[in-house]
Amino acid sequence: MSRLQLALNVDDLEQSIAFYTSLFGTGPAKVKPGYANFAVAEPALKLVLIENPGAGGSLNHLGVEVATAAEVVDATRRLAAAGLPTRVEDGTTCCYALQDKVWVTGPGGERWEVYTVLADTTDDRGEVTTMDDCCESSCCESTSCC
Repeated sequence: MSRLQLALNVDDLEQSIAFYTSLFGTGPAKVKPGYANFAVAEPALKLVLIENPGAGGSLNHLGVEVATAAEVVDATRRLAAAGLPTRVEDGTTCCYALQDKVWVTGPGGERWEVYTVLADTTDDRGEVTTMDDCCESSCCESTSCC
């Protein structure tokens, strides 16, 4: 299994959940304060909504969700072999899940992650209670933030 991930900043989480539920014909797989994600079967998409008032409608980050940590390692090797700078985050807690991931930045400055979810968590980073605390401006600038 792999699927494209699209993480969007939204002004109003509840309104956005209602819209994307209608658009994709399925409800969210996970809802937490300031955060929701959809695991859409068709098209194969992980849609992540991050409540970030004032930044609604803008791209937060992109990703490819893969099934195993070995696939993250394979992607890291492939990207490094292509000469692309990468940042690996193994065992990081992000977006209410324990994840292994690798980050790379596209030519237009867009941030991409290749990641696998190892386990769900009850919160994002322990002391963080809202996604605003985690992703105020540019996503994933810290090593423990989505």
